[in-house]
Order: sequence, then structure tokens, then C-alpha cells
Amino acid sequence: MYSQVEHPAGGYKKLFETVEELSSPVTAHVTGRIPTWLRGSLLRCGPGLFEVGSEPFYHLFDGQALLHKFDFKEGHVTYHRRFVRTDAYVRAMTEKRIVITEFGTYAYPDPCKNIFSRFFTYFKGVEVTDNALVNVYPVGEDYYACTETNFITRINPDTLETIKQVDLCKYVSVNGATAHPHIENDGTVYNIGNCFGKNFSLAYNIIRIPPLQADKEDPINKSEVVVQFPCSDRFKPSYVHSFGLTPNYIVFVETPVKINLLKFLSSWSLWGANYMDCFESNETMGVWLHVAEKKKGRLLNLKYRTSAFNLFHHINTYEDNGFLIVDLCTWKGFEFVYNYLYLANLRANWDEVKRQAEKAPQPEARRYVLPLSIDKADTGKNLVTLPYTTATATLRSDETIWLEPEVIFSGPRHAFEFPQINYTKYGGKPYTYTYGLGLNHFVPDRLCKLNVKTKETWVWQEPDAYPSEPIFVSHPDALEEDDGVVLSIVISPGTGPKPAFLLILNAKDMSEVARAEVEVNIPVTFHGCFKRA
Repeated sequence: MYSQVEHPAGGYKKLFETVEELSSPVTAHVTGRIPTWLRGSLLRCGPGLFEVGSEPFYHLFDGQALLHKFDFKEGHVTYHRRFVRTDAYVRAMTEKRIVITEFGTYAYPDPCKNIFSRFFTYFKGVEVTDNALVNVYPVGEDYYACTETNFITRINPDTLETIKQVDLCKYVSVNGATAHPHIENDGTVYNIGNCFGKNFSLAYNIIRIPPLQADKEDPINKSEVVVQFPCSDRFKPSYVHSFGLTPNYIVFVETPVKINLLKFLSSWSLWGANYMDCFESNETMGVWLHVAEKKKGRLLNLKYRTSAFNLFHHINTYEDNGFLIVDLCTWKGFEFVYNYLYLANLRANWDEVKRQAEKAPQPEARRYVLPLSIDKADTGKNLVTLPYTTATATLRSDETIWLEPEVIFSGPRHAFEFPQINYTKYGGKPYTYTYGLGLNHFVPDRLCKLNVKTKETWVWQEPDAYPSEPIFVSHPDALEEDDGVVLSIVISPGTGPKPAFLLILNAKDMSEVARAEVEVNIPVTFHGCFKRA
């Protein structure tokens, strides 16, 4: 099922080339046939500007935010893109230099300032980036581009114009929020963020933004904290990228990848650190899984523990007969994640990236099963009684519940990442299929479909083609979970005059339905959503 495709550095690096925005949408050349029922817009975020003047950005997560849109109407496709007018972007364009420190790039002080003004600037507080390059999602009737800080940016999903910056700190007690909120079918938004409280007390707050109501007031004004998860380390919160949500429970996986808060608040501004320099690992803590009742906002007094791994994306979480099933894309070993986050030092060469991947532990998609009812009489026993999984949960004498996973996907140096499901109908519920981006030596070279019950896989792959996260769009009259299409932006720099295209696959067997080619290069995109017409 797997084939190793060697990636020429020239082709791979096309993913990280600066591009210009478009003044108006361009018509894509369609081969195949676009389903007539597919109407709406694919919205995607990613970096599009990788240097300002002579100053380069050094990390994949640093390029300035570019918003992309593919429109579908009556079998025709258009493509449009515009830079998000964040403070980071506008000030960089105005001053012709990198002004705000990003994840892996330090912004040096204004050379026009003297030493005294620079010194006092350091004590005005850390200037946090609003570079909204990671995801775009709806809140009420509005759409927001985001990164992982406290700033989100409202955009117009039709014109891609930037409307305004929103600081979540002004509405709810979080110092940042993930780019992976859960959005329920009624429009309710749940997210998680770190909270730095009094006396450096740290916690993780789950925030709820209600759906748009009859008074038409902005739902963000009604944001609230519904539950607070404790932090295992007073000064070092774990990096949080996503979390699990079911109709009745919230699941937070606390990993060993830590943010050194003291370094973040002090050393950063004094000796030129960036976000990435504040990361470290505490492998000895293993992984702690926290669970709360969603409606009551009450923590369960159950201590779930397992061996160390690192995590970006939850696949899905659901309830079954007194258990929580938590499916995750895991990475083993802090060095592997660190190198993945460094993925790139955009100036690194391909051979070094490949060497790091070769020596890294194997990434896996895993299933953990959490029992919700515990009897002390069962100490030493496996509490999992579900017949369809080999995952175990053993109650120990210290009242911790030790979890061992079932591996549902593992490939040779091949990660299953950026998972997507039929979220509207199966998010937080028992499901069968997930779609993911295959990373071969860190490089996206295939699209995969996985049956989480049978572990059967389907793959789409072409030489010298680099796809993006697959987005599942269900047929409006679907009767089956996988009745629909999968959308992915593919960069194909070496195969012809058109360097990029939107790929449309049959979600059942991953066969090609159509592609919409454009005559411009499209850099890497991270996440996005489909907005139905």
C-alpha cells in the first residue's frame, strides 16, 4: 500500500515561496466533472510571505497569513487569495522589516531607536503576534482567521477583505486559544486556551461561544468559561493544539511538550528568543488525560495516565457504553516533534530534514479507551470491556488508571496527520472513516482514507505532487458516512505549466473526480473549512 517517493528539494521548496495576492478571482481550468451538488467555497489559511525586504522568516509558522478561496458554482471553479491585514502584516509592510516576533523568527528592535528607548520598550510587555495563518472558522454569521494566540481576525468570506482584529482576552479569561475549536451543528463554538492566573497559577480554560441569537448581538460578547482543567506544572503549561468533545464530555490531553513561562516572559525580550525557544520537554510526566462533564462544567476525579507521546490533532472522540473512545494522531519523542516544529527552518536543506526523520520514532494513529465508572475492587484489572478494541485501562493501587492504546494506523516513516472526518454528522459520535494527509519524511506526499474499525486504507498519490489537508464535504442527500467528496489543494511544480490545482476525490474510494488547475503557484496551507452556498 505504501510507496516511498523521493522529494527533490526544488519541488518541495515551492511550498514555501512568496506569492502575490490576486486583485480579483481567476477562473480555474477544470478537467473531469465537478458534481452539480458541490456549491460553496473552500476557505484555507497558510503562509504566503516568507521574507520582508532583506529579512527572512525562519519557520514555516512565521510566513504572513494568506487567505485562499476556491468557489464552486454550476460546475465552474474560481480561485482568489488575499493577505490578511493583521497588525503583524501591516506594520511589516509599512516599516519594510519584521516588526513582531513570530514562532521561530525574532523581530529585532527598530534600528532608528536609541538604546534607551529600546530598553524601555522591553518592559511594556511581550508583543504577541496576530498572524492569522493557521485556520478559518465561523462564529455566528461571521468568519475568523486565527493562529494560536489571543487574537483572531474577522474576515469577509466573500471578498476575503480583513474587517477587524478581536482580542479574546477582552471577553474571556484566556491568554491564547487553539486554532481547532469544535463547532456544533447549532453554531455553538467550544475552544481551549491557557490561562495565566494570579501568582503564576496556570490552568487550561474551556470557553464557550453561543450561537447567534434573536437579538443579533455578536456571540463573542457572550463568551464564557465553562470548565477549568488544572495544570500539572505551576510554571510550565503544556502546548495545546486540539482537544476532544462529545455530547456529554470534554477531553483534554496534557502532553510533555512544555512552555517555559518564565523564559517566555523574561529572557525573550532581553536576549532575542522566539516562541520556539521557550519549548522544552518533561518526558517523565508521561501524558495526563483530563475529563469534564460538558453540561455541568464539572471535572471528573479520575486520574488517567499513559506513557509519553506528543500530539497535534485529535481525530475524533465519542462515548460508548460507559467509555470514552479517544482517537489521536501521536508522535513519539520530543526531539521528533521539535524537529517537526522546526520543519522547517525554511532555510534547512532537504537532506538534513530527511536525516532527522529517519532517526525519529514512528508516528502512529492511536485509540485510547477511558472508563467512566471505576470500582476500587477492580484494582489490577483491565477495565475495558468493549469487544472491538485491544486498548486497555488498568486501575492501579494509587488510583491512577493506566492506559495502553490500540494502534489504528502506522506506516514506515509515514505519518497520518491533519485528520478530517464527516464532522457535521459524526463529530463526537461513533464513526468509521477518517481522511488524512500522509507525511513522508515530514513532506506531504499523499492523501489517505482510513477505516478505523478494519484499519483498511485507501491512498491517492502522484509523483512530485504535494497535497494539503483533505476536507470532506458530504453529499446533501447522503445516506452513508463516506458519501461525498474530498477536497485538497495540490502543489505540482514539476508536472506542467500549471503549478497548482484543486483536487476533488470520491470520498468512498479516493478516486479522482475532477481537478481545477490554476496558472499561479499556491504555497502551503494548513487548515480551513467548506462554506456551503
